[in-house]
Amino acid sequence: MTAPAPDPSAADPRAADPRTTDPRAVDPRLHVPAATWAGRAEAARRRLASGELGALPVVVGLVVIAIVFQSVTHHFLQADNLTNITRFIAGPGLIAVGVVFVLVLGEIDLSLGSVAGATSAIAAVLAVRQGWPEWLAIVAALGAACVMGVLHGLLFARVGVPAFVVTLAGMLAWSGLQEWVLGDGGTVNNRHDGIIASLDSTFLGDGDIAYAWGLAVLAPALHLLAQLRTARRRSAAGLAARPLADTALRTGALAVPGLAAAYALNQDRGLPLSLVVLLGAVVATDFTLRRTRYGRQVFAVGGSVEAARRAGVNVARVRVSVFLLSALLAGLGGLFYASQQGSADKQLGSGNVLMMAIAAAVIGGTSLFGGRGNAWSALLGILVIQSITTGLDMVHAAQAIQYMITGAVLLAAVVLDSVTRRTRAAGAGRR
Repeated sequence: MTAPAPDPSAADPRAADPRTTDPRAVDPRLHVPAATWAGRAEAARRRLASGELGALPVVVGLVVIAIVFQSVTHHFLQADNLTNITRFIAGPGLIAVGVVFVLVLGEIDLSLGSVAGATSAIAAVLAVRQGWPEWLAIVAALGAACVMGVLHGLLFARVGVPAFVVTLAGMLAWSGLQEWVLGDGGTVNNRHDGIIASLDSTFLGDGDIAYAWGLAVLAPALHLLAQLRTARRRSAAGLAARPLADTALRTGALAVPGLAAAYALNQDRGLPLSLVVLLGAVVATDFTLRRTRYGRQVFAVGGSVEAARRAGVNVARVRVSVFLLSALLAGLGGLFYASQQGSADKQLGSGNVLMMAIAAAVIGGTSLFGGRGNAWSALLGILVIQSITTGLDMVHAAQAIQYMITGAVLLAAVVLDSVTRRTRAAGAGRR
């Protein structure tokens, strides 16, 4: 009787693994993105069913807001009104970006409105009353904001005082500093032709349409190149890569609103400098959160402090740096507030400034429970809030109505966040 031929895979286990014989093969244990429209639709359905809604609720909300106010006012979507919305979101939007970092960490910072007010007061007094060069006064004021943030972070991370208490004390202390710096006069007007005054009034190229169109084309082009580079690196490593059709679809989804915005802005005064600064801050911080080791550490600490510590993350350093960054962005936002109102005064940063920044981050999709969020959520959230505010102003609604509607939208966002967290946890339990 003839003995059966030996199985080469029994002698060498690697021979049974197609990844060792075909370098193009993909490990079947890895998730492979759907390559057909039916597969994409099914994958989208599964994500929605599992609570992974992404930016969909915010985008739908913006569309509904635009339709409602356009039907009521008949000029909500006019170019000058849309331009004003993009200008007004710079100050609160920058503060909201800093809030995103703190919320991802799983904490809260109640001092950011006061930091914004104190920063604007220091810059105005040094530049106008003390005669400093304005650029140097701005640098000194932003440096002071960083000191405030570091102090908050050290008391929280090193001493162990809860962030809520530390930043509540900071809110009171920096408001007092703001009043003390401004003195009895209480108001310092911006230099008419100075840097701070130009932050809100400058349009790139003095209405040159090339700037808005250039940004609208450049942004999706860079996104496409980044996605193609990521796909090439994943393929080279034997990992599943997103199909080219999906990449093209995502790039188109980014390009359409960008081109529409460029068209609208060019019907008025062109591309506002304030919008460019806000977009630059969003892109830079989003890259930091999603593409750097530091960003992964922030998410790790926000997800589980003990797990991050066991993984070798310097938790105290991450916490201090996050409070520093949020204070810096709040200080920059305060300068835009001063530019919009033409002066630094004792009221700047008070009122609903902090609440609007926190609401923007949460409405945009950043979780109040830590470990989930991105910088784009701040931009989307502040667009929602400013669109509601502008629309209600156009119909002459009372400020009380504005507060109630904004509060209802914020509550809806928090409820949605809680429901999606519970849905994801249930799905993970079933797996």
